[in-house]
Amino acid sequence: MLNGKPLICVSSDVKTMESDSRRRITELHQTYTNAVFQAGGIPMATCGVCAEEMAEFCDGLLLTGGADMDPELYGEEKLNDSVKSLPERTAFEKPLFEAFLKRGKPILGICRGSQLINVCLGGTLYQDLLAQKGWVHMNTEIRHEVYAEEGSVLYQLFGERFRTNSTHHQAVKDLAPGLHVTARSIEGIVEAYEHDTLPILATQFHPERLTGNIWDDRTPDFLPFFEYFVELVKKHAEGK
Repeated sequence: MLNGKPLICVSSDVKTMESDSRRRITELHQTYTNAVFQAGGIPMATCGVCAEEMAEFCDGLLLTGGADMDPELYGEEKLNDSVKSLPERTAFEKPLFEAFLKRGKPILGICRGSQLINVCLGGTLYQDLLAQKGWVHMNTEIRHEVYAEEGSVLYQLFGERFRTNSTHHQAVKDLAPGLHVTARSIEGIVEAYEHDTLPILATQFHPERLTGNIWDDRTPDFLPFFEYFVELVKKHAEGK
C-alpha cells in the first residue's frame, strides 16, 4: 500500500527482438495500467524478472492478455500453425502467478491471463476455437452478449445479460478444480470465472478496453469491475 492505495503488479509482455535474439523488449498496453489507475490503484509493470520480489512488494496481481498458452502445459501437442505461444513470457508469468498464489494475494486474469490461471491450476484449453468448435471470437469489432451467473461479481455489477468485446482464438475447455464459471457466451464459451475460496477472478474478454475514456457505448463501462478488484486488493492488504 502507498498513500492508502494498493500496489497492483501488472504483467508485461516480454519479446525477443527479431534483429538480435540476445535483446528483449518489455511491452505493456496502457489500457491495463489506466484501468487500474482510474479504479484507485497504483499499477506496477513487470519486466520479466523478480517474480518473488514483485509478489512480496505488491498487493495484487493483474495477468494481462497476449500470445497463446503453451499446449504442453496442459499435456497436449500443438494443434496447428494458428497456435502461437511465447514460452519466454510463460517462463516468467507462471512463477509470478505461483508467487502471488502462495501468498494468498488477490489475482485478476484477463484473456491470456485467465487461460494461464486455469492451466496452472490444472485446467485445459481449446487451442483453436475456429478449428475445434467452429466459433469465431477473434474480431476487434465484435460485441456479443454474455450471460452472468447469479451471485457472481459480474452479475452484481452488470446484471444477468450484457455485451462485451471478443478478441481471442483460444478459450477454457476444462475448468480447473476450485474454479467455477461466472459468465458464458451464447455458444457456451467460458467468458469469466471465480475461485471457490481464493481471491481469484478472471475474464476471457477485455474489460480494460471497455473502460473510462475508451469506452465506446456498445457495452457497459467496465470501470466498476476494476474498482471491485482494487477494493478487494485493498481490503486484503489491510487484513479486512
